[in-house]
Amino acid sequence: MILGVNVDHVATVREARGESEPDPVIAAKMAIDGGADGITVHLREDRRHINDRDLLRVKKNVRNVELNLEMAATKEMVMIALKVKPDLVTLVPEKRAELTTEGGLDLVKSGKKIRKAIDEIQSRNIPVSLFINPTIKDVQMSKKLGAAMIEIHTGLYANAKGKRQTAELARVRKAVKSGSEMGLLVNAGHGLKYSNVKKIASIKGIRGLYIGHSIVANSVYRGMKSAVKEMKRLIRQSQK
Repeated sequence: MILGVNVDHVATVREARGESEPDPVIAAKMAIDGGADGITVHLREDRRHINDRDLLRVKKNVRNVELNLEMAATKEMVMIALKVKPDLVTLVPEKRAELTTEGGLDLVKSGKKIRKAIDEIQSRNIPVSLFINPTIKDVQMSKKLGAAMIEIHTGLYANAKGKRQTAELARVRKAVKSGSEMGLLVNAGHGLKYSNVKKIASIKGIRGLYIGHSIVANSVYRGMKSAVKEMKRLIRQSQK
């Protein structure tokens, strides 16, 4: 089971001040040093965090691991994907007002547009994964539309507690099993944290987990001590 690390929110912190740091490319390299098998970036239509330059720099500097480009199934994004040629494209729903992706793709409402994007991208030998809700219907639709992979949305599981979480976990298990039986490669992600990842990671048939916010948030805690020590060292050094 591979781990794809999403570095979007490193760019979110950068954009909060409109400066050049923290740099998502440096974060991506450090994630790889930590064992990441892939790097994910979501190029949103409003460019609220990752921008076009980030994508090109990640493509140039991140080597020997999977580059997963999350994007909406729009004409602009398809053209960018065909130009950049990531290792994997994950099509996701996108709303301007949302803080983060709120659910899986509506494969019925947007099926025609999604199929067109799949056909264009996969004709260039770039596999496409569809970010879907954990339902058998969505798994079947993904197969029908011609996607090579699916990514099961684990957000409802991650946000639930008690019996509700147990029920959501069962839905994820069934969706993974169904996808595997249909010959799809099955990934999972969204809302996964250090406290809830183990039950998802134990599901047989999952190719990879895609996790971002929790890892970026935890890196702030784990790296703060050494960052402060280095700043103090420089200050003391300058006072000698």
